[in-house]
Order: sequence, then structure tokens, then C-alpha cells
Amino acid sequence: MPTLKELINIDPEKISAKIVKIMRKIVSNDLQKRGAVIGVSGGLDSSVCLALSIKAFGAKRVVGISLPETESNPESLDLARELCHNFRVEFIIEDISEALRGFNTYTRRDEPIKNIFPEYNSTYKAKIILPDNLLQKETLNIFKLTIISPEGKEKTKRIPLKEYLQIVAASNFKQRSRMSMLYYHAERLNCAVIGTGNKNEHEQGFFVKYGDGGADIKPIAHLFKTQVFQLAEYLEIPKKITSRTPTTDTYSAECTQEEFFFRVPFEIGDLAWLALEKEIPLKKVSQELDLSEKQVLRIQKDIKRKIKTAAYLKAAPYHL
Repeated sequence: MPTLKELINIDPEKISAKIVKIMRKIVSNDLQKRGAVIGVSGGLDSSVCLALSIKAFGAKRVVGISLPETESNPESLDLARELCHNFRVEFIIEDISEALRGFNTYTRRDEPIKNIFPEYNSTYKAKIILPDNLLQKETLNIFKLTIISPEGKEKTKRIPLKEYLQIVAASNFKQRSRMSMLYYHAERLNCAVIGTGNKNEHEQGFFVKYGDGGADIKPIAHLFKTQVFQLAEYLEIPKKITSRTPTTDTYSAECTQEEFFFRVPFEIGDLAWLALEKEIPLKKVSQELDLSEKQVLRIQKDIKRKIKTAAYLKAAPYHL
């Protein structure tokens, strides 16, 4: 019987060709669009989707759009610009800061943060995180708020539900504003919007409904993050992008996807998830991952809980 690491390996050339073929059919025949518009973040997933779009439609029919705002990491814009230049596609920068100010995004978000930390002001940075050490102990997905002072001093507290909901609701303006801008350019150019979410994000609900979850086609939503890395190597995505730690690009303080949502490294979580799908015996999984059976069960339980919660995010509107 093949190992989990063997099972999760893909043939990047074959998978790439298959994705490209399907993208051409859907965009050209079903949607009747001339090309693709894609938000490029300087991250792995959007870079892979950009490369796949170029293979499908040609560089002249693909537009890469960077959507920074006041709190974005400048490195993201630099990497996105360099990537589009190297791939010879049109590159557009749309700063959404003013749109967010129009929505009072920052004010609405900071209000509940000040309820928790009265000293918080615009000189601070903040982020939401989940409990860590999922491999070490059973913990619920209870979010905590961390603020960082200008001097670098951190404080962390559990977030009451009311404050948590408002922080998230306000922060989601960022993803929804980006989606609106992508569709502006897509409609202007008669192009399709390419979604960049992978299987981990799409199935577990790590996206904003009608935000970064809004797209015409999602080329890698069936691929584990570790499989996207395999595609990236085949598609010759620059090392400075593939070696970059995946972040949320949502909060003013740098926040990795692992600490905000997934709680375990992809190379562990993906294999535990694959084992769950393949109904591989727990004993074999624990031996291969060098984890106890309790640790594997905790990871799989966390994944199943998130998949169940994500059903609402993936659901289409109800028609009466």
C-alpha cells in the first residue's frame, strides 16, 4: 500500500494540462469571455493561478491586479509586480484604502478592539489568532486578540463574541472591496475572474463569502496546499514566492494562516486530511506522521468541524 506522501504526490505536468484544458472550455465556451483577470498577492496560490491562466489564454489575455491598502505588507506589491513583469502580463495597481475608509472599515474594526484594550490606538497593530499547540492538547477554536505596541510589546486576550463578530465583519470589507474591483476590470475587459483558493481554504471555509470566495472559476480548489507547491515548482514560480510564509493579509499585524486558522503545518494537516478521505487506519497514519493516534484524531476532528461550518459559506442563495 502506498504511503500518504506517495498518495498526495501529483504529476504536475499532467494536472496542469488538465486544468488548462478545462479553464479554456469554461471561460471561452461556457462564460464566453476573452481572457482572465486575477488578483495577484505575491503569494503562492495567486502566482500558480496566474501561471495557469497564461497557459490557458496567453499572456496578452491575462491581467494581474494588485489590491493593496494601508495595512498591506509592501513586499506583497513588490512580488506581485515582479511576477507579472517576468510573465509579461499587464499589471494594474488598485489601492483600495479610500474605499475602505468610505466604508469606515478601520473605525468599525478598531472600536471593539478598544473595548478589549482601552490603550489601543492607530499606532498599534493587531491580529486575531487561534489557540496554538493543536498537536499538544485538545483546545476549542476560541479566537484571541493580540495587540502590538509601537515598542513591540504584545498583549493577548480572549475575544468576547460581540467584539469578535464586529472585528471580522469590518475586516471582511477588505476582501469584498477587492472582489468588487476585480469584477470592475473583468467586466471592462470581458474577462473571467479567476479565484485563487486552494482545497484547504475552499473546503474548510478560509475565505470571505462574496469576497475572495467570489470568482467565475477556481482552478486549484481541488488541490491540497502541498499539491499547489508541487504545481508551483513545475510552473517555475520564483523561490522568493514559494518560500514565503502564507499570511492572511487582513490584519495590521503580520498573521500567518497557520496561527489564524489551520493550527498545524500544511505538510502535516494535508496528510491527515488525505488519510481521513482514504479511510486509512489510524494506527498507520500515526506511524507515518510520527504522531500519536490522539494527535491525529485532534487534527482530523478540527478539519471535519471546519468543513461542516464552511457549508454556509459555500452555499448558493436559497430560492423560494
